[in-house]
Formats: sequence, structure tokens, C-alpha cells
Amino acid sequence: MNQQRTQRSRIVATAVAAALTLGMAGSVYAQNNGIAGGTTTDDSSAGNTNGGGLPQVQHQGDVAFTSGGVGSDESQALKRAESHWPLALRFTGPGSDYLADVRVQIMDTEGGKVLGTTSRGPYMLVRLHPGRYTVRASYKGHDQSKAVTIPASGTAREAFYWNIQ
Repeated sequence: MNQQRTQRSRIVATAVAAALTLGMAGSVYAQNNGIAGGTTTDDSSAGNTNGGGLPQVQHQGDVAFTSGGVGSDESQALKRAESHWPLALRFTGPGSDYLADVRVQIMDTEGGKVLGTTSRGPYMLVRLHPGRYTVRASYKGHDQSKAVTIPASGTAREAFYWNIQ
């Protein structure tokens, strides 16, 4: 009788452990919005679902974006992907130095913010609906604004340059 109870307890304990493991894995999967190999806040391109070294694609509302390019692999991946994104932004400083940590806001024609984020590197790709927008970029407290028109097909490109150290 004791042996049956012990065996039953082991089976129950194993089943509970398996259920907890599956539950935790499902929770992580749900927190990552179904994205395997990284989160939408992952700072690296390692193991993400985009492949080819492209940084993790993130979303704000219906706007998708990715940024980075500090390393050469990531930089090359972003340059290769440019033609597949409606808006490509580049941020440079003196001597064509690449900049990171540029605060970016994109506003629609009515002044509504459609994107507010910080670029993780000198390149940012943004998927916007065709139309007119204002891109505001800020680096070390110095702001710039540029009007951009996103075409129905193709890519709009804008370069921001700061002559500050």
C-alpha cells in the first residue's frame, strides 16, 4: 500500500513539474509576442527571427521599426534591407561618425505622434503608410526636423547630421 502511494506521488509530482514547465514556456512565448529567439526589446540581432543580422523588429501601434548598425554585420544587414522599408533614416556626426541614442519622433500631418523611440544606432528603418510626415530627431539636446513623403512604393531616405561632439 505504501509503495503504491509513493509511486502515485511520484507520478503526480512529475505531471505537475511537466505542467509548470510547459506553462512557463508558454508564458515566455506570449511575452515575446510569439517571436522566437529574442524579444522586441532585445538589443542584439543574435537569434532573432529576422535573420541575416538585422536587429529585432519592434512595433508601436501599426508602425514597425528597427534600428542599429553599430557593428559591421548589423550595419550591412540594415543597408541591404533599406529598399524593403518605406523610410530609411541615418544619423551621423562630425567626420561622418555614426551616432546612436538619437531620440526619434514621427508625426503625421495633423501633429499626431505615430512613433516615439530612441535609435540604437546610426540606421533606422520604419514601416509607415504612404503619406506625409515630420521626422524629429534629437541628439544631445540638439533637435532637427525634416518633412518626409512616404511613397506608395519605394523608399524615402533622410540623413540627419549633427556637428557636435
